[in-house]
Amino acid sequence: MQFTADRDVLSEAVSWTARSLSPRPPAPVLSGLLITAEDQIVTISSFDYEVSAQLHIEADVADAGTVLVSGRLLNDIVKALPDAPVTLSLEETKVVVTCRSSTFTLTTMPVDDYPDLPDQPDAAGVIDGSAFARAVAQVTTAAAKDDTLPILPCVKLEFEGDTITFLATDRYRLAMREITWNPADPSISTSVLIKAKTLNDVAKSLAGGGELSLAISESDALVGFSSGGRRTTSVLVDGEYPKIRQLFPEQTPINAVVRTADLIEASRRVSLVSERNGHVRLQFTEDNQLTLDAGVDENASASEVVEAQLTGEPITVGFNPTYLNEGLNVIDTEYLRFSFVSAPKPAMITGQESQDGENSTDFRYLLMPVRLLNQ
Repeated sequence: MQFTADRDVLSEAVSWTARSLSPRPPAPVLSGLLITAEDQIVTISSFDYEVSAQLHIEADVADAGTVLVSGRLLNDIVKALPDAPVTLSLEETKVVVTCRSSTFTLTTMPVDDYPDLPDQPDAAGVIDGSAFARAVAQVTTAAAKDDTLPILPCVKLEFEGDTITFLATDRYRLAMREITWNPADPSISTSVLIKAKTLNDVAKSLAGGGELSLAISESDALVGFSSGGRRTTSVLVDGEYPKIRQLFPEQTPINAVVRTADLIEASRRVSLVSERNGHVRLQFTEDNQLTLDAGVDENASASEVVEAQLTGEPITVGFNPTYLNEGLNVIDTEYLRFSFVSAPKPAMITGQESQDGENSTDFRYLLMPVRLLNQ
């Protein structure tokens, strides 16, 4: 096998495919990238029995063939090469990478031991890539970061006709986002569980723009995404996801509208003095002001006031600063709305285009309060 490709094209292809490699592969060969060259096309693949990735690039193929080499090492090498055409050639059991005066030699792994990649499931529909990426960024904020409960690092996707609902929770906050898409079957009604990390990787690498094709095979417990000649598949997670949709309140007698940027900056500054396992206190008053404060001893404290248009009774609540700030940072409207049932109950945060306008419920972030001493 021998082919020559543009350095930037090859580097991007190797980097994208290598990002799916497991840091602890279940078998040594699964740390490799499978590279096939034929008919002026080079196909690069990775697979770890859970997630697969594959793409095609154009190249000058002198000799067809297939090799399996260390993915992370090849990625590091190609990124470090000078800006010039790169040639990969198989010489007995070694792959030689040359670029100008640079030459690297890599040991190959047995191609016959590499498993077949799963077939891409039948397409279920098409999603706007930018809308998908934004939904994933907002909802995965609330997904658990550890595997204490294997279901919680996942995102639930519910498909009902032309609407996809993304749901995530780590038990301390909930997030829900709805977007529209173009389903192949307008009567589709199903749901799947996908790891939040997988969705984040797809959003960053495939959903940058244009259309994203989504494929589902419930019989094979597999989901697939493809865009621009790249495709990735992932096994679906099996389990019963918490019924979190019903936890979002329908009636909220207390509401406060705040300019998003002002609150993000104020909360970020005040949170600097919040101790580990501490909280940020928010006091909404009748004079349309919101006071944020943190710090409970003489070592450090902070407070800041921002404008807040309050409807209903004054209210004082406390939140985990990390959970609060992460929720605020994924609000993409000029204003946001806090909606309360009462101080001990979870608070719902939604976006709002103008101070006096209607709030948007396409994205909802439900945050559990911290119990304050005077409550």
